[in-house]
Amino acid sequence: MMTKHRRDGARLVVVAAAGVLLAGCGGSGAKTGSDPDPKPSGSVRQAGESADPSGTPEPKKPEETKEPGALPSAYEFTPDPARVPRTAAEARRLTRNAALGENDWTAGMVRGTPYETAGTWTVLAESCVWSRSALPDGVLDSFTRRLDVPAQDGKGRVRGSVTVTVHKTVEDADREIKDTVQESFRCPAQELGGGQRLSGLMSLQFDQKDVRNADASLFEAGKFTGPGSGGTQDYVWSKSRIGPVTTAVSVKGAKGYQNSDLLRIAAEGGAKVLYRVELELK
Repeated sequence: MMTKHRRDGARLVVVAAAGVLLAGCGGSGAKTGSDPDPKPSGSVRQAGESADPSGTPEPKKPEETKEPGALPSAYEFTPDPARVPRTAAEARRLTRNAALGENDWTAGMVRGTPYETAGTWTVLAESCVWSRSALPDGVLDSFTRRLDVPAQDGKGRVRGSVTVTVHKTVEDADREIKDTVQESFRCPAQELGGGQRLSGLMSLQFDQKDVRNADASLFEAGKFTGPGSGGTQDYVWSKSRIGPVTTAVSVKGAKGYQNSDLLRIAAEGGAKVLYRVELELK
């Protein structure tokens, strides 16, 4: 069993990494494909601050405005009730429209294998082994796409995935968030199948006052090993909720990549999929 000292140290690492991820997540107002970390607009002079020699004041310049993607002070988006899926067919339309494709996440990504998984639910057994089952009663649809950064320039292949899930109620979606945090404490080491393994997992749910682009968000970090991984690599994962819809983005590291690289990729994907969910619900 991991000692308290080691667990506390690992938690500090997760807190620090989560802060980086949260800071890197562009606001939900960012356009899909735009810079996830826009530069702040320059300051402007007030009218009358400078005048020409004749004494005529300069025309008033526009007030400074936030660029698309700037983080708001609080998350205030409310889904249009008429746009919230009530049937499986409506949920499938939302998940397909919101999930990122190979040209939507970050430059150079390609389809992973398998590219898509639909209509199933992942279950973490008491043995800490993941498996897939039928969708539970409270879930209308769940859809996953896998997108990778291919091996190049001496670096390995980074494996990413994005999942969009539509629950029947907000309460069901919120329960998914809370259950996920508990799973990492119950199973700090997990078997994904196919020889893939996660270890040293720690999860942290953000305080709502710190979340700017969703109703709730959490972050998880650990280590990943598996076929083609080139040894033990970093692993980062985030999950968020907007109304009854949850999104999850995972990034498995590879040779030549730092944890900060994975956080950037995860933050970009997380911000973009949340924005697409908002488009479906507004």
